[in-house]
Amino acid sequence: MSDSPLLERIKQDTIAAMKAGERDTVGILRMLQASIKQVEVDTRKELDDAAVVKVLRGYAKKVKDSLASARDAGRDDLVAAAERELALVERYLPAELDDAALEAQVKAVIAETGAASPRDMGKVMKAAMARLQGQADGSRVSAVARRLLGG
Repeated sequence: MSDSPLLERIKQDTIAAMKAGERDTVGILRMLQASIKQVEVDTRKELDDAAVVKVLRGYAKKVKDSLASARDAGRDDLVAAAERELALVERYLPAELDDAALEAQVKAVIAETGAASPRDMGKVMKAAMARLQGQADGSRVSAVARRLLGG
């Protein structure tokens, strides 16, 4: 039995998609499971929900990158497929913070760490990413932190 209710949900959704004959959905969900299983094999331990979310975020980032490449190449067929894949992956990810909530969290981290200048960016990013745990993309956190630190 897995330590991750999220992984169990993905497995159950895979079974439901198989029964419904949704081949594309089954393929994507199997790829997600394979990515998670690979990390479990590499680390030699079962993943909890936080670790599964981290794997899913990495998978989503790869899909976003391929989506951008497909758009640049003018491949509408690949764009549509990548958008479907991304939408499915995002169903399993926690909702991202809106801009105001993200800024409030980064301000709190800056206050806690005593950061005062752009030189403290590393310290702020480390604490902010630990605190947010997948609720915001690192590039968004970095942009907010840089703006608040005057960089």
